[in-house]
Amino acid sequence: MNDHVTAGGPGEGPPLRADIDLAALRANVRALRRRLTGGAALMAVVKADGYGHGMVPCAVAARRAGARWLGTATPWEALALRAAGDTGPVLCWLWTPDGPWREAVAADVDVSVSGRWALDLAVAAARAAGRPARVQLKADTGLGRNGAPPADWPALVAAARAAEAAGDVRVTGVWSHLACADEPGHPSIAPQLAAFAEAVAAAEAAGLTPEVRHLANSPGTLTLPEAHYDLVRTGVSVYGLSPSAEVGTPEDFGLRPVMTLRAPLAQVKRVPGGHGVSYGHHYTTPGPTTLALVGAGYADGVPRHASGSGPVLVAGKWRTVAGRVAMDQFVVDLGGDVAEVGDEAVLFGPGDGGEPTAEDWARAVGTIGYEIVTRIGPRVPRVYHGVEPDPREPVD
Repeated sequence: MNDHVTAGGPGEGPPLRADIDLAALRANVRALRRRLTGGAALMAVVKADGYGHGMVPCAVAARRAGARWLGTATPWEALALRAAGDTGPVLCWLWTPDGPWREAVAADVDVSVSGRWALDLAVAAARAAGRPARVQLKADTGLGRNGAPPADWPALVAAARAAEAAGDVRVTGVWSHLACADEPGHPSIAPQLAAFAEAVAAAEAAGLTPEVRHLANSPGTLTLPEAHYDLVRTGVSVYGLSPSAEVGTPEDFGLRPVMTLRAPLAQVKRVPGGHGVSYGHHYTTPGPTTLALVGAGYADGVPRHASGSGPVLVAGKWRTVAGRVAMDQFVVDLGGDVAEVGDEAVLFGPGDGGEPTAEDWARAVGTIGYEIVTRIGPRVPRVYHGVEPDPREPVD
């Protein structure tokens, strides 16, 4: 799989960009692997374009840091990994009847099955592709989303065993997903652990011998060693964010945020007191002041509901978005401070340069860090740093 580095346009770089620190991502994967128990392997989840960081470059970095598996939501994401040259284990879990079943089976992608309808489609795809489908059975142990409910589990397991005996599938995994692992001590956790153990036991009693059993997501990886089994699925933690404040900070686990979002100031101007700012004049300058314009808006993924609350580092200080966030731009009030057009505004980053973090933005707008990074849109160039040379390629 080839590394991909997005460069800027003319000059030193694009006006608005997301800097992606792949060295930090590799260090995060290694830090997470050190927490694993019982020989468990690590899956790096790269769905949603690598949580907004860029799927293929992040997948390459995660593999090189020891991620044995990759995880995607949609089959098209999994097939894109294969098209980019990835040949390792990949699990894809969000299927509908009209999905590319045959293509995924032919590409050696593990497909998740939560019901008999999906197993039947996997069998048909295997016959069309001329090879057994790699199937992972998902049990609903209490999350209430995807997964076979307990009442349907024995029949699904029996049907999968029969399909395996017929040579149509290979059941490579049994898995489930935790609902409240980001709230340590939540009363749902113990029943889910017990339900998963029962689902695994039922599968094994039916004669299945899965390669991997997995339950733990990022918070489960960080706080529930008893949930590690053979494999953990780490998503947001790979990108250096904590699943929740209750779990702990990134620093508590040796993690570093991977994305920094920055833009040069597009205009700086003096205005009098009483001057309305942006649509609706929800902000009016309290006195003579300096306004700075940042060329980023909700079309880029800056939340519109960050109007009046989003933090930004400009001219060495935290500022707050003044007035409404527009589609392509927002304003900050510098007060008596001085800045120049082209000076840098940092919306968020690791925080060690004094800038806000994605978690700071999440608190400001009442959401989670996951949403802040994944919503950064495709027109924001990703600039990759810390790219390791491919050991298979000659070095000039």
